[in-house]
Amino acid sequence: MGNESESVIEEVELKMQVKRLYNKMRAVLKRREKTVLELRYGLLNGSSKTQREIAKMLGISRSYVSRIEKKAIKKLSKELKPESCQ
Repeated sequence: MGNESESVIEEVELKMQVKRLYNKMRAVLKRREKTVLELRYGLLNGSSKTQREIAKMLGISRSYVSRIEKKAIKKLSKELKPESCQ
């Protein structure tokens, strides 16, 4: 029984973290940054794309996709740090 309740608690915590991540993405990222991260990491449908595939879809260079991705991750990382670390 103890294992089941720990598993449920972990699942709830994970869902809360995912919700927090999506809220931060909406609040902090520009539309293109959000789109690149969603496509790159399969956040919409579980199917991740390469930078080349995303570049072709968006009509931009692969290196620009890379820069957008890095900038977006840096923004999110800064926002998701615990309050005491900022």
